[in-house]
Amino acid sequence: MTDTIRIERDGRVLVVTMNRPDKKNALTHAMYAAMADAIDGAQEDDGIRVVLLTGAGDAFTAGNDLVDFQSNPPRGTDTPVARFLRAILNAEKPLMAAVGGVAVGVGTTMLLHCDIVVVSENAMLQTPFADLALVPEAGSSLLLPQVVGTALASDMFLTGRRLSGEEAVQIGLASRFAPHAELETEARRIAHGIAAKAPEAVRLTKGLLRRNREETGARMAHESALFTERLKSPEFMEAATAFMQKRPPNFG
Repeated sequence: MTDTIRIERDGRVLVVTMNRPDKKNALTHAMYAAMADAIDGAQEDDGIRVVLLTGAGDAFTAGNDLVDFQSNPPRGTDTPVARFLRAILNAEKPLMAAVGGVAVGVGTTMLLHCDIVVVSENAMLQTPFADLALVPEAGSSLLLPQVVGTALASDMFLTGRRLSGEEAVQIGLASRFAPHAELETEARRIAHGIAAKAPEAVRLTKGLLRRNREETGARMAHESALFTERLKSPEFMEAATAFMQKRPPNFG
């Protein structure tokens, strides 16, 4: 476990908090590994019935830590990133998210694997993969169009369009809205309510709703291969350098 991921047992709810507020909870390989361990462990723990993801400070997560990923690009199927993506794809127990700040890149795409997403007025969702010379991940090129339609998914992926929490609820990317001061309390209340229900009925219901996991997993694998190639591309090198230098990228 790492101190950048905080794990709390709240009754039958496991609260997993991305805890790197000085970097807006940007995700490193170590953080992915810790979250994968927590989610996978919860599946084997009869005392846990719901997993709730949240972020410390004023962010959910700003997405991948570009310095960490540029210096150590993920390769293969057993990397921390791959393990995390498999964990959220295959989780049989309900996954929830409380989003009270920026949710960029994987911060948005992981929500597609959450069964309940609660957002506040401070939430801002964005998928700026093309801005970084990357491609969508987490199966989002399949799942996002299914949720919001191809037109809006294309707008989000190709322009990096930002969505407010209210918009996320309106288009079905989030389940509920809560005032920011009450966000985590409301998310925990919902989680405890689900945890009090018949666990096998809940598991089977989620399985029916998520019945296309095999197709999603295949798309996720294809995206991951492309994503890894993009991390070695001259376009990504320029995008990452421009990001660090706080200037617009020049793609010629």
